[in-house]
Amino acid sequence: MGSGFSLDKALGQLFDKLTGWVTILIKMLPNLVVAIIVLAVISRLSLPISRLVGRAVVRITGHRHIARLLAALTRLAVVACGIILALDVLNLDRAVASLLAGVGIIGIAFGFASQDIAANFMSGILLHFMHPFRLDDFIRTGEFLGYVEAIDMRSTKIRNQQGQRITIPNKNLLGNPVINYTISGVRRVDLPWSLTQVEDLQKAEELAVKAVESLELRIPEHPVELFYEKVGDYTIDFTIRFWTAPDQKIYLRARSDAIKAIKQTFEEHGIPMPSPVRVLDFGIVGGKSLREQLEGVKLSLSALREDEAGKSTGSREE
Repeated sequence: MGSGFSLDKALGQLFDKLTGWVTILIKMLPNLVVAIIVLAVISRLSLPISRLVGRAVVRITGHRHIARLLAALTRLAVVACGIILALDVLNLDRAVASLLAGVGIIGIAFGFASQDIAANFMSGILLHFMHPFRLDDFIRTGEFLGYVEAIDMRSTKIRNQQGQRITIPNKNLLGNPVINYTISGVRRVDLPWSLTQVEDLQKAEELAVKAVESLELRIPEHPVELFYEKVGDYTIDFTIRFWTAPDQKIYLRARSDAIKAIKQTFEEHGIPMPSPVRVLDFGIVGGKSLREQLEGVKLSLSALREDEAGKSTGSREE
């Protein structure tokens, strides 16, 4: 029965194994106590550290949801550092290396799987820190123009002038030009205009500038400017510039008022609006009188009518 199962031998091996574990536990007991203390202290410190980070973020950005998110991430990072230190105190180098490797692999896999989400998330954080625009600002990015209604972690929502809400990914805002019409507090109106070939351009300039200076929506601290730009075949083009408030409705109203004021002023002083010029060619050539030319046109029209009448008669006979 030498090859049979020996209960005494199995029990002896189990006892030896347990004894070895107890011996190792006794030897590691001081390190275990130190590791527990380290983990407990770092866990307790994670809360005030995260609160300090949250308060700092609120002071810098003014956004509480960003502060709460970064505070939670800070506390998680501090606790993770405590776990790694505790394992290092226990001389579990392999466990620490495996843990870090696993975290790295998970992070790489997550990064590849959610590149757009991560890009929008990081862009949202940067937008909150950089403040290129705020709520209710009137902005343009690409083909979109509207008022900022909400700035989330992944996207920014604007309301266009037709009333539709547009959701724009934050990475698009961070990677493309954004025009903020509100941030400077003023906005310039550039109004192009055309004149007929008037003789006194200085008078026309003075009248146009005076008409715009009388507008209620114009900011008086900024002078009205007028620049002649081009002399065409039948018109002279200029641009008149003045400043108003940045709000889109005020901007449109100021531009509309300027058009009405300039047109009324020019009409009162006899400066006509340019009209389109068309050249009509009747085929008149030199060497013949006007009467002869008109008789030739009449004969051509009569022949054309007779030809059309003949075609219509032939179609009825068929």
